[in-house]
Amino acid sequence: MKILEMNKGTSPVKVIPLGGLNEIGKNMTVLEYKNDIMIIDCGLSFPDDEMFGIDIVIPDFSYLIKNREKVKGIILTHGHEDHIGAIPYLLKELNIPIYGTRLTLGLVGNKLKEHGIDGKLHTIKAGQTIKIGEFKVETIRTTHSIADAICLAIDTPAGLLFHTGDFKIDYTPVDGEPIDFRRLADLGNRGVLLMMADSTNSERKGYTASERTVGITLENIFRGSEARILIATFSSNVHRVQRIIDTAVMFGRKVAISGRSMVNVVNLAIELGYLKIPQNVLVEINKTKNIPDKELVIITTGSQGEPMSALARMASSDHKAVQIKRGDVVILSSSPVPGNEKTVSNVVNKLFEKGAEVIYSDIADIHVSGHACEEELKLIHSLIKPKYFMPVHGEYRHLRQHAMIAEHLGMPADNIKIMRNGQVLNLVKDKAGLAKEEVPASAVMVDGLGVGDVGNIVLRDRKLLSESGLIIVVAAIDKSTGMICSGPDIISRGFVYVRENEDLMNSAKLVVSTRLDKCYADGLKDWAGLKNAVKDELKNFIFEKTKRSPVILPIFLEV
Repeated sequence: MKILEMNKGTSPVKVIPLGGLNEIGKNMTVLEYKNDIMIIDCGLSFPDDEMFGIDIVIPDFSYLIKNREKVKGIILTHGHEDHIGAIPYLLKELNIPIYGTRLTLGLVGNKLKEHGIDGKLHTIKAGQTIKIGEFKVETIRTTHSIADAICLAIDTPAGLLFHTGDFKIDYTPVDGEPIDFRRLADLGNRGVLLMMADSTNSERKGYTASERTVGITLENIFRGSEARILIATFSSNVHRVQRIIDTAVMFGRKVAISGRSMVNVVNLAIELGYLKIPQNVLVEINKTKNIPDKELVIITTGSQGEPMSALARMASSDHKAVQIKRGDVVILSSSPVPGNEKTVSNVVNKLFEKGAEVIYSDIADIHVSGHACEEELKLIHSLIKPKYFMPVHGEYRHLRQHAMIAEHLGMPADNIKIMRNGQVLNLVKDKAGLAKEEVPASAVMVDGLGVGDVGNIVLRDRKLLSESGLIIVVAAIDKSTGMICSGPDIISRGFVYVRENEDLMNSAKLVVSTRLDKCYADGLKDWAGLKNAVKDELKNFIFEKTKRSPVILPIFLEV
């Protein structure tokens, strides 16, 4: 990628992705011009299998904290966790205004309450234009798997930028408000310098199906069933929840809501007018026992198999109000997020074992994606007609495939900027190029109340402990002479069951004792030297006997 040389006195507009590139989630993009910074989205991602004990992963805010006086505000494209989930952690560092649509800010407000934080929340509508520092931002209605999603047209000193946010092209959306194609075409005719576009489904051919297809499938399932129906879906997919409720009303069923996040979002959506539910349809989950099965639908969290979700607890017979029974129809109205396939499979198996009929995306059209497939991406490129293109929101293969789509549409390869988090794209009049400098953009891990205090070394230790366990060697030593006063004792956790391996443990004690005696004879008395000698000797012995390499922790007590 070419390095853009700056003329003296030229101030570029900098585009700095802090998350969302070469990964799914953690979406965050920074725009900077002179003394003004605006932020697009501030999301989290969930830990992968190698991040033992980590709760969530958030972007690195160090560049923003370093330039705190420049940060003028953050604008949110929609209310999914991978776009708003890290906001409480950012606000603990920077007290900045947040702009978003009503539902998006409602979800942010709930999140801030949980963290005990007050935020400067400013509600905007699609079609509105706002100023964030030097940046003039027009918000444009778009369609996604959550209501109130917007894309952004951003006027900058270098030219017009367009950010799609997450989107799909749904000509028949549930709320009757498709993307504003006319405005997109106007922007394309005006001239867009750079487009940043969602790449999540760039590998998928054709078009993403409309949300209405889910409604048709649900009607067919309801029509042929006398059983109790349980439906797991994303709590944020208000349109899906509305469709389920409408179908329940159509077939004379009551609706109960289960799962904390589902209850919170449904209450918020009712309050803001995004959900319309007739009177006497909703019932409390703990009052459903006397309702006949054929007259009840339960909407629940847990479509991703999350261990503590309502559906997972039902499948494990741990739910206080709902027990899965033979004949129940359970619908998973979602597709597994990459990495969640195994946990979803485990829940599905448990549900089948309890005699339920389980319907999921592999066997019925009960879920559609919220992201654009190849033909929709081609349409957005054709409408916007950007001079430069930067694929965002996806793993490298998604970004690369999206770049190939742009190339096939006639964009020069040099004008396509496949970047990684932390790189800086400089924009000046009609030009774009990579800057020499990069900013910190590593993943920051949140473990309990700790933010960023778990790094690669701690994760490496956790990985070793998970694979081979731990051996603790305890001995009391006279520091003046170096002689053993008590022990050595060996404690094992996650290595072997001590009672069944007494010979191995006794032999290990002898190895440690012999090594300490040799250290004493050689005059070695410093603690670090003693610990390393014991660790090396015991490590070699254990590997020879078991072909395992547990973590060995010597603890010497001074007497």
